[in-house]
Amino acid sequence: MGKYVITKRANGEYQFNLKADNGQVILASEGYAAKSSCENGIDSVKKNSPDDARYEKNTSKNGKYYFNLKAGNGQIIGSSEMYESTAGRDNGIESVKKNGPTATTTDQSS
Repeated sequence: MGKYVITKRANGEYQFNLKADNGQVILASEGYAAKSSCENGIDSVKKNSPDDARYEKNTSKNGKYYFNLKAGNGQIIGSSEMYESTAGRDNGIESVKKNGPTATTTDQSS
């Protein structure tokens, strides 16, 4: 089972990463001023990750592939790493769909 890891950035913002069973980061959040907002972001991933319509597939300027997970209001909740192929990106989406709803949370921000 995957897990969410909450950390604190050098600038004091909180962020979370969703990690797969193998420890690889499959989704990274934006920075949040408050830990409670970060936790709300995790709840939003749990709610939205099973829905195919919430994934936006993109290609970066350097030709690599990535995706964003969006909330119902269109706001980006998290972004993937860069993938070399569309198949890699699609596997990343499947991993978020599998791990997102049931992953546990570990707080490493203190």
